[in-house]
Amino acid sequence: MNRLLLALAAACVLAAAPSHAQTGSMKIVISFPPGGPVDFVARVLAEGLSKEQNQTVVVDNRPGANGGIAAQAVAKSAPDGNTLWLTSAGAAVMNPALYDNLTYDMQRDFAPVTLVVNNSEVLVVNPANPARNAAELVAMSKQKADGLAIASSGIGSMPHLAMELMADSTKANLLHVPYKGAAPALTDVMGNQVVGFFGDIPGLIGFVRGGKLKALAIAAPKRSPLLPDVQTLDEQGIHGVESNNWYALFAPAKTPPARIDELNKAVRKVLTTEPYRARLLDSGAEPMPGSAEELIVLVRNDTAKWGKIIKDKKIKGE
Repeated sequence: MNRLLLALAAACVLAAAPSHAQTGSMKIVISFPPGGPVDFVARVLAEGLSKEQNQTVVVDNRPGANGGIAAQAVAKSAPDGNTLWLTSAGAAVMNPALYDNLTYDMQRDFAPVTLVVNNSEVLVVNPANPARNAAELVAMSKQKADGLAIASSGIGSMPHLAMELMADSTKANLLHVPYKGAAPALTDVMGNQVVGFFGDIPGLIGFVRGGKLKALAIAAPKRSPLLPDVQTLDEQGIHGVESNNWYALFAPAKTPPARIDELNKAVRKVLTTEPYRARLLDSGAEPMPGSAEELIVLVRNDTAKWGKIIKDKKIKGE
């Protein structure tokens, strides 16, 4: 009888054990150096997934080649779901139109896992700028023969294209000043060398809270809970400038559908569980897990949207 009870107890323990338990380690590869918004999201996700997947999850920073180094590293990895690519929208849906000889193909090389977070773009200026909102900044630009210098993190980046959309919508007289990354661009906005910058809320919220930048508008359908007093561009009568720089997770192509489904469920649980969700929200990133099929549609739609703008403007990546 005792043996029977012991056997039943052991069976219960095995049944209660997570079916997704894995062995070995798992990598989340990103195209950015440590310390930025994508790195922050990756590390929160890695912490949560390490518990959900019962395995060590590390962040592998591989910047360079406009996302190509990280993308290739994942594309060439074993399709077992243990090497994943967390990328911002740019490398996934803008690069195909920006570069003629891209070293990776989103359709051929990757299996979508899930959308992770959405980041609204915010227009910021130096605090000394007299404009109280984007509409006033647009009006100022029309009084300047040489236009207002608006920085971006690079040619064809989300900040660049958001600026182009606002110029199209308002006929604002804006001068694009591309930088090699957001950090030097922000330094010059704060130093009053350039007038403004569109950027992800997670990368800018600390400067806004610290009084080093002034937020004029949100390029999204709704206001940010972190900046509740900052109107959307739509509220200011400026339409068609919605620019969401989402981050999503991709596995190598040919990763088994069952493993994709397992990863999707694990990420969904992390993003809906405290304290992970709260940490992301406090940074300005909005957790938005969904199905792999929804991510496929998002990539297709945004590739068409941004590709048309890039081609119409004859923008080429550097």
